[in-house]
Formats: sequence, structure tokens, C-alpha cells
Amino acid sequence: MAKKNYYPVRSSDRETDPFESVEELWFWFVAANQAQLDGAQLGAGISAYNRPCLPSDIFTILNRLHRNRRLLREHLLVLRHYGKRQLAPDPYHPKEARAASIWKEAMGVLEDVLISKGIVLQPKLWPELSEFYDMDDIYDAQDDENLIYAMRAQSNLTYTECVV
Repeated sequence: MAKKNYYPVRSSDRETDPFESVEELWFWFVAANQAQLDGAQLGAGISAYNRPCLPSDIFTILNRLHRNRRLLREHLLVLRHYGKRQLAPDPYHPKEARAASIWKEAMGVLEDVLISKGIVLQPKLWPELSEFYDMDDIYDAQDDENLIYAMRAQSNLTYTECVV
């Protein structure tokens, strides 16, 4: 039997809205499956967000990962239980500590696959500078010394705090 490739859903000319994180995708997937069990008709392009996949695509990915033994039965049980709760396990709660480590393993496996397929966005490791500073003040600075003063004016830091 030939191997099927993944083709993203293109229901319209609208740009797709990939998921911000794997947890967001997982909670969407569980809610969509529950809605389908309750009788809702699911289809591409009929929601507020134009997602790059259908719930059946995620199910296919899960099935393949389980068959290849990258996700074990205990991973799937934890994912299902906390997906129905729409809340990730708390690693600091004694009764949920083991489930939290299993959840983290499963999310790591899913993240690699889903990012490579373009379903989930690549996480940002560093925040954008514009989230902290007024960019007009920074671009007005002509040299490094002025840049430090512009940053200090925005964040109330002293020069020694910036250097350390």
C-alpha cells in the first residue's frame, strides 16, 4: 500500500491560521471530536479560524505515531483524560506529577511532527524587542551609548544593571 502524504486543507483563498502551541491544537482536537460525537457537522473553512488541518488529520498523525511506538498507550490515556478536562496536568500537584511528565513527553513528540507539517507554529525562543520598548525611541538613537539611554528611559534601568 502506498504511503499517503499530508496535504494541508485549502478550502478558500484565506490564509491559514496555524496553532500557537501543541496544547492549543490538542484541546481543539478533543473539543472537535466531542462536537462530532454530539452530532455536529465538521468541514473545512466554515469556522472563524481557517485551520491548516481537520481533526481527522490529527487522528491519522496520532495513529501513525502510536503504530511506530513513538506514543505509547499511557501517553494516549493521559492526553485523552486531560484533553477532556481542557487543562494540562499540574506538575506541582502530587497526584498529577507523573501525568505531567507523560504529558510533556507526548507534547514533545507531537510538537516535532506538527511543526514540520506546518500545523503548529515554531515557538519563539526570544521575545521581540518591540514587546518591551517603544521602537521609535530606539531607532532615534544614533550610536550604542544613545541606545542604552533610550532603553534605560523605557525600562527605568541604570547602565550598570544593563551591563551586568
